[in-house]
Amino acid sequence: MALHRTDSAASLTQPVPLPGEPAQFEQSLRPRTLTEYIGQSKIKGHLLMHIQAAKGRQEPLGHTLLHGPPGLGKTTLAFILAREMGANIRITSGPTLEKPGDLASILSNLQQGDALFIDEIHRLRPVVEEMLYSAMEDYALDLVIGKGPTARSMRLAIKPFTLIGATTKAGSMSAPLRDRFVNQFKLSFYDIPEMQLVVERSAEILAMAVDAPAAHRIAKSSRFTPRIANRLLRAVRDYAQVQGRERIDIAAVEHTLDALEIDEDGFDATDRLILSAIVDMFNGGPVGLSTIAAVLADEEETIEDVYEPYLLQQGYMQRTPKGRVATKKAYEKLGRVLPEGMQATMFEG
Repeated sequence: MALHRTDSAASLTQPVPLPGEPAQFEQSLRPRTLTEYIGQSKIKGHLLMHIQAAKGRQEPLGHTLLHGPPGLGKTTLAFILAREMGANIRITSGPTLEKPGDLASILSNLQQGDALFIDEIHRLRPVVEEMLYSAMEDYALDLVIGKGPTARSMRLAIKPFTLIGATTKAGSMSAPLRDRFVNQFKLSFYDIPEMQLVVERSAEILAMAVDAPAAHRIAKSSRFTPRIANRLLRAVRDYAQVQGRERIDIAAVEHTLDALEIDEDGFDATDRLILSAIVDMFNGGPVGLSTIAAVLADEEETIEDVYEPYLLQQGYMQRTPKGRVATKKAYEKLGRVLPEGMQATMFEG
C-alpha cells in the first residue's frame, strides 16, 4: 500500500504526478482533477464547496462516502479528492482488513490531513468496523492490551484524517458506520451526451481520432457507465489498429461490437440470457435470484451486482417480494408476445 502525495500548488489542468504513483495509473484514462471529471455535476459542485471550506479552515475534508453501481468513478473521485486537498492517500479495501490490528497499523501511520480510501467498505468485519467509530469521531484508537483479568484498555491519539469509503451496497453498511460520514453521495448513471464526452476524451488520451457517429455508438452501448465505455473504446482501437485504420469510424465500431455480441442498448449475451430465462422458462416470473443464477451457471452476486442494476434502471426487470419479473419492455426487447390474459399494466417499465 504505497503512500502518495499531491502538490497543493499543482495546476488543475496539468497536475503534478503523485510520487510513487504507478505509471499505469498516470497513463490511464482516469481523470485526475474535478475539472477533468465528466458527469455527476451536482456531486462535483458539492465537493468543490466542501473542499474550499475545509481548505479555508485548514482542516481535513469531512469523511466522505461514495456509493452507487460499479464503474461510475468512485475510486477515481477518491484520488481526485486527495489531489484537490493536497493530501496523501492510503488505499485498502474492506475484505483485506481482517483484524483490528490491520486497521490500527494504517491509522496510526497516517499524517495530518491524510486520506484513507477503503473500497468495498460494506465488507468490513464488525470487529474492524467498531475501531473506526472512535477514529472517525475522536481521532483516537481504543485498544485492548493483554488478555483475561490483566487486560486493560488504552486510547491512542491519531492525526486528523479523511476517510473516503466506496461501496456498491450502501444498504449493507451498518447504520452506525454510515451515519458517521459527514458527506454521502450516490453516483448515478450517465446520460448519452456525457458518455460521448467520456469516449472522446479517452480517445484523445489514447492518441486515436474518433468520428462523432462512432463515439456516439460506443456511448449508446456503454450502459451509461464510463468504465464500460473505456473498455469498448480500447477494443475498437485494437481492431482499428490491426486493420491499419488511422481513425475510429462507425464501421470499426459496428464490427467490434458485433463480435462482442453487444447491441445498441448495451446488452451482451448474458443480459439476453437473463431476460430469456425469466420470459421463456418462467413465463415472465416471478423467479428467485438463486434460480436465475443456477440456470445461467453464474454466481448470484455477479448477476445482482453487475447485470441487474442496468436491467432495473432501464426498466427491463422489476424486483418483487416473490422474485424477479420481466417487464413489458423486456418482452419487446426479446421480440416476444405478452401471454394472453396477462395484465399489460403489470409489466410497464
